[in-house]
Amino acid sequence: MVFVTPKAAHAAQLQQITNFGNNPGNLEMYLYVPDNVPADPAIVVGNHWCTGPATDFHNGTQFDELANQYGYIVIYPSVTRSSKCFDVASQASLSGTGGDSVSIKSMVDYTLANYGADPNRIYATGVSSGAMMTNVLLGVYPEVFKAGSAYAGVPFTCFATTNGSEWNSDCATGTIDRTPQQWGDAVRNANPGHTGPWPRMQIWHGTEDEALYYPNFQEQIDQWTNVNATDQTPEFTDHPQSNWTRTRYGGTGGQAPVEAISMEGVNHGLPHQPAETLRFFGLTASTGGSTAIVGTASNRCVDIPNSSTTNGTQAHLWDCNGGSNQMFTRTSAGELTVDGKCLDAEGWGSANGTRVVVWDCSGGANQRWNVNANGTITNAHNGLCLDAMGAATGNGTQIILWTCSGTSNQQWTLT
Repeated sequence: MVFVTPKAAHAAQLQQITNFGNNPGNLEMYLYVPDNVPADPAIVVGNHWCTGPATDFHNGTQFDELANQYGYIVIYPSVTRSSKCFDVASQASLSGTGGDSVSIKSMVDYTLANYGADPNRIYATGVSSGAMMTNVLLGVYPEVFKAGSAYAGVPFTCFATTNGSEWNSDCATGTIDRTPQQWGDAVRNANPGHTGPWPRMQIWHGTEDEALYYPNFQEQIDQWTNVNATDQTPEFTDHPQSNWTRTRYGGTGGQAPVEAISMEGVNHGLPHQPAETLRFFGLTASTGGSTAIVGTASNRCVDIPNSSTTNGTQAHLWDCNGGSNQMFTRTSAGELTVDGKCLDAEGWGSANGTRVVVWDCSGGANQRWNVNANGTITNAHNGLCLDAMGAATGNGTQIILWTCSGTSNQQWTLT
């Protein structure tokens, strides 16, 4: 028996949406929209475990309570077939030509159209069957989902079958062992026209998982590191809890391309960590307060030379030192202010190479910035990415704007 803590009372309630669009998987759609939802909210798709349904995932996790705090919308897909397991095995679902993946994409499209959600902040998470579906959604729709968080899952295409079965014993027991290149090719082959950026992935697994065996943990790491063009050697390792080993690949910050948490001695019923999932998605950051902007490639801070407040002073990289000239405040208008000045796309420029400077705050779009969950920071005026010029990493590297390319010199962590 599962005991669920009663939900706090809110005016907002879980609602079922019918007629949401193309639904080849015959799924049900449930939606949670928090009270006073802000403009352009993010979307989190929460995928239930086998036996479901969506209401169990809603009641057993805290995504709705946290939505009230952080202002995103939650979509809860619900399987209606007898197994209550998501279709992560059929060619239709794995190719986006039918099955559950198409149904969930329809739910996302419905929410974008009817609630003004932000198409650049769409995420997926799930447990067990829902974790497998999270891998499928990112594998089939990398242009839609910016990041995923999979609890006790398997890689995209691992569960594929050709006989109509929903179950793949070889995958479940961890005997499917492919190279990172092969796993990465599975995602790329499903998306021949997509050039990036690719979704980030957070992976959770217990070492004693008796349903989807522990080797699937490394296979997922292999897949998503390869997709994100990193190797399989972590740049960062720590132990947030005594039995956790957390590794990050392609970066050291909290929104690295791949983050993997191994839980020693934990079985398939691993504890869900919604706050950690939302942190990885980038949904727990709030405006106000000061933060350093740290380059993923350089591990150096965006810095205003000599603490200058002269209009037109160009930002550059420098060793992080905690000085006020490296501490930026995100305002509610989307500005990044430092020592009373605004970070600015010089001269309202829209060309590659436009200098990033400080200037008197004017409220212009060239002084507003989008801090994105994929680690990029884009200028609201021109859509270009904050960029360490020439992919250099040394002290004094100039900060410019450039067409977004998904490279590490355009990825930043706010700390």
